[in-house]
Amino acid sequence: FRVKKEFQDLDDELALETARQEHSGHDGSCCSCVTSSILGNADRENKRVEQFSRIAKCYDKAIGTDEFFMGIGLLRRVLLGWHAKGTCLEVGAGTGRNIEYFQKSKAQRVLMVELSENMCEEAKAKVESVQENNSTQFAVRQGDSHSLEFCPDQGFDTVLDTFGLCSYQNPVQVLREMVRVCKPNGKILLLEHGRSKKWDWINDFFLDKNAAEHAKNWGCIWNRDLDALLEQVGDVMDIQILDTWHFGTTYYVVCQPKQRQIDSQMDKRANDQKR
Repeated sequence: FRVKKEFQDLDDELALETARQEHSGHDGSCCSCVTSSILGNADRENKRVEQFSRIAKCYDKAIGTDEFFMGIGLLRRVLLGWHAKGTCLEVGAGTGRNIEYFQKSKAQRVLMVELSENMCEEAKAKVESVQENNSTQFAVRQGDSHSLEFCPDQGFDTVLDTFGLCSYQNPVQVLREMVRVCKPNGKILLLEHGRSKKWDWINDFFLDKNAAEHAKNWGCIWNRDLDALLEQVGDVMDIQILDTWHFGTTYYVVCQPKQRQIDSQMDKRANDQKR
């Protein structure tokens, strides 16, 4: 991987949002019933990372049953099997739940980025268990997906996030970073959960009602407006496929960098070289 030697752990952007309040805006980082916090940014950040560190050892077991009955494994398999190839970057990689699906894809090299040190350790253990008998090369780095300073512009064929947009303080910034590091003909793959646009009663009586407790326990804001998030990055990213499952609460999305954004980056690079 072309990775800068000077790695910085930039962790000032993420936070755990733990309280719900009414909100009339629809900027995607929140929703009609939004989670926010009375704590300072640093405290929220520390609490979120601490929570992920506490649940790292039991995370796979805790969500494995739910994912099995919801068919999440199948969605992961299809998304990566059909679209992941070449040199890949996974942000918010967690404990490495996608490793087995990368192995069955056309991925050749995979860099997994995760903020929580304990989550990274779980992912590294999985990599060590499969590395010898697998043609796909894996690497795990602790880092902040908001600031992928160790990743080059247009350096990856595939950029992936699965169930991570719910946990970022600024998911739009993460999406823009994903676009920046994706090759012009590459793909940006998203498998996420958020509020339903088809069944309001699910939002009212389940997602919104339990959002605060779920965020506290899992560091996850599961009722974010994903359509609003995607709309905010429409200037740099084109959506090729968008399907929803589970009453509209699970999003399966395949995107590409927008061509005019690529041309703008190339012009900027050419001007920098002239200077």
